[in-house]
Amino acid sequence: MQLRIPGPTPCPPEVLKVVGRQMIDHRGKEFGEIITRITANLKALFQTKNDVFILSGSGTGGLESAVVNMLSPGDKVLSVAIGVFGERFAEIARTYGANVIPLNFEYGKAADPDEIRKALKADPEIKAVLVTHNETSTGVTNDMVAISKAVKEFDKLILVDSISGLGSLDLPVDKLGLDVVIAGSQKGWMVPPGLAFVSVSENAWKAHAAAKLPRFYWDYSRAKKSLADAQTPWTPVVSVFFGLDVATKAMMDEGLAGIVQRHVKIADFTRKEVKARGLTLFADEKHASNVVTAIKADEKLSVSKLRQVLRDEYQVVIAGGQGKLKGKVFRIGHLGWVSEQDIKEVLQALDKALPKARE
Repeated sequence: MQLRIPGPTPCPPEVLKVVGRQMIDHRGKEFGEIITRITANLKALFQTKNDVFILSGSGTGGLESAVVNMLSPGDKVLSVAIGVFGERFAEIARTYGANVIPLNFEYGKAADPDEIRKALKADPEIKAVLVTHNETSTGVTNDMVAISKAVKEFDKLILVDSISGLGSLDLPVDKLGLDVVIAGSQKGWMVPPGLAFVSVSENAWKAHAAAKLPRFYWDYSRAKKSLADAQTPWTPVVSVFFGLDVATKAMMDEGLAGIVQRHVKIADFTRKEVKARGLTLFADEKHASNVVTAIKADEKLSVSKLRQVLRDEYQVVIAGGQGKLKGKVFRIGHLGWVSEQDIKEVLQALDKALPKARE
């Protein structure tokens, strides 16, 4: 089966082998050595000297952790959204009582840093900015260099959802001055779902000390205290830690530059081949994602039928549209453990399935 959705992604055989290991004492020496190795590798791949914590939970749990650790009820937050997941980040903050100021951009487009500047200039009381690095619902990657520069001109906290970005795309956390950055295990990290990774800057720790939203399971202070003893505050997803230990070692061996370039090459190939078939990319190509390609469905194409034919007849699984894009786009994931040959097989199946899915 070719699983080509933007997460969960396929796991290499060496990862699958270790996630089936017998359990160990999560408070013992062996687990302590594992979490220490993984944390060091994550810091290198995040390009940060900040604290990095591994939380047992989904990427959305990581987003919630950023909100509850950084904010107080009534805090003004600028939500920069370019798709479904940016809107979800805002909804989490709203649920916890933050005063969310939405700055939504057209689906398929990237956020405009100048519009962010205008919004921050118009309201000096804004405390933090929420932004999505890579929006898988639309296949767009935001320009985090320009966005972080705009936010830091106003000395605001910047909380970044890079769940589908980090591990595949270049995001130099310290160089850009990003305060909290969230990633998720089931994306470019090539392991099963179940872990979220967060980096926390010195400025973020200052905000954490003043933040008054309730937190217990997601409390960064508890995570920091436990990590000092090479532990987690709560029972971790031990099996996924086993896999992540192997995966991050492989990623370090490949090197960050190699990982990024591999994703660039495969994404370029995918977009070129999609357009050669007369199909239309949904994303503004200047900001097209290197981890997922979103493709417009014409009026005659049934996306649900296309996905069914690909799955049942050709053992290829792709993603449909989300939210208001349901039925309007289909998406091919190309992140993590993926090769150009994998995409060739997907495209060959697509060639056969498209005529069968046109009404």
